[in-house]
Amino acid sequence: MKKLAIFSLIAIFALASLQLSAKETKNLATRTQKKEIKTERKELSKLEGNVVDVRSKNAFITIFGNVPNVNWKRSNNFDEATFTKDGKKMTSFFDFDSNLVGTTSVKTFADLPLAAQKEVKLKYKDYQIGPVILFDDNEANDTDMILYDTQFDDADNYFVELSKDNSKTILRVNTDGAVFFFKKI
Repeated sequence: MKKLAIFSLIAIFALASLQLSAKETKNLATRTQKKEIKTERKELSKLEGNVVDVRSKNAFITIFGNVPNVNWKRSNNFDEATFTKDGKKMTSFFDFDSNLVGTTSVKTFADLPLAAQKEVKLKYKDYQIGPVILFDDNEANDTDMILYDTQFDDADNYFVELSKDNSKTILRVNTDGAVFFFKKI
């Protein structure tokens, strides 16, 4: 009977040790994968010169039509077109290959999913709510986006500017209403 109890304890310790080892291996793999993703993000192609690519302008017309009063500029990573369509001010971003990465538009706090509104009001009740921007990702393009000088995975997201004591906090809100800290400026 003693041998059975001792054998059972040894088996339990062996299983626990195997599970711990497997968990550590999984954590290491996850950290390595995150490190690789960060490395990939650093490789976002920079555009040379300050002249907007004609291909970006042509792609814009193909996607949005012949919109009047489009203001173009070239940033480090994107050709950017700022325009008003259907009464909404928008900016579209085109990558190195003149493919649409996504579009931003000005929204209101009321446009956020209800769960996000509640969470922001609860967790950031001492903050003043500022502008809200919606980034609408072009799902056909895998290029990551840069907003507030910070690169992020391309996906539809709201960005909420909060201010308190001369500093600003940017929150990222996904379309399901989950709220994430994005950046402090």
